[in-house]
Amino acid sequence: MALQCGIIGLPNTGKSTLFNALTASDVPAENYPFCTIDPNVGIVPVPDARLEVLQRIYRPEKVTPAVVEFVDIAGLVRGASKGEGLGNQFLSHIRSVDALVHVVRCFEDDNVSHVEGSLDPVRDAEIIETELLLRDLDSIDKRLARVEKTARSGDQAAAAERDALLKISAAMNDGTMARAVTLTPPEADLIEHLNLLTHKPILYVANVDEQEIQSSERGAMPQRLADFATREGNACIRLCGKLEQEIAVLDAQEKSAFLAEFGLKEPGLDKLIHAAYDLLGYDTFFTGGPVEVRAWTVRQGATAPEAAGIIHTDFQRGFIKAEVFKFDDLVNLGTEQAVKENGLARQEGKEYRVKDGDVMFFKFNV
Repeated sequence: MALQCGIIGLPNTGKSTLFNALTASDVPAENYPFCTIDPNVGIVPVPDARLEVLQRIYRPEKVTPAVVEFVDIAGLVRGASKGEGLGNQFLSHIRSVDALVHVVRCFEDDNVSHVEGSLDPVRDAEIIETELLLRDLDSIDKRLARVEKTARSGDQAAAAERDALLKISAAMNDGTMARAVTLTPPEADLIEHLNLLTHKPILYVANVDEQEIQSSERGAMPQRLADFATREGNACIRLCGKLEQEIAVLDAQEKSAFLAEFGLKEPGLDKLIHAAYDLLGYDTFFTGGPVEVRAWTVRQGATAPEAAGIIHTDFQRGFIKAEVFKFDDLVNLGTEQAVKENGLARQEGKEYRVKDGDVMFFKFNV
């Protein structure tokens, strides 16, 4: 399963620049609104040093990392929920992603216009949040109009959905995002099909200048955005999109020297990808052998059969058991055979919960 993140924000915040850096592509990044009209999709490997270790141990023909799909969605503006600036089209692109990467401008540049006429990261973030909220309320109202008729006829399922919709509608009309509304598991199941925009987790990216990114402490603007994110129950990181685009096209040796020059431990894009994983609660497990070493993405707490199903549905359908050992044990002992000889390879059944770093082999019969 590939994690899919939509990159959103106001026009001219650096969304396409960030996407270019992530995918080392050449998407236009011009100084005018709606430069990106159709969403660009880039598939980006997840940085994971453990794959290099597994490659040395197994010496496979190929190594396949886990991936994240990033969707560059055109800038939203005030009134997007009512169709302003092609808002209806852009908001529909957001609905299909798992999480939102909200790029907020936190740098001064007289050569880059601001759609609101001034720089205010919290105001800018709230504009987008409001548009997403209004679009969700519109979706809820339309669904309510349909289910209320059925509920009045005595249909219990429709009545339950109506009640859930009324509950979340009341909270959202008071300004609460869907992700912050407390619903019972049955209520959440009843409205899941709406795929509400404000139910998606958000990672705020403060797009800062080169001077700010070299500072160990946040400046005033990114700090305000971080505080806002905390209040909203979301995460926030700092990146310099311009710098990341320069780093993205360098080879490994040049990249290390470049990072050292700016006092950075790792590319900000690695930080972004790992933050997106943490945001959605994803872990990584591995499969290994002489043909391929591969990283797989799995939701935290997934069972062994669910992990098997990520590889192939037949693996889950005919699941018998999984042989599991820890990445650290494999590294410490050097070979898979040594892990087994030391009794550290376990046979796990359907109730086993996959842990980050598990190396797994599935046995199945269909």
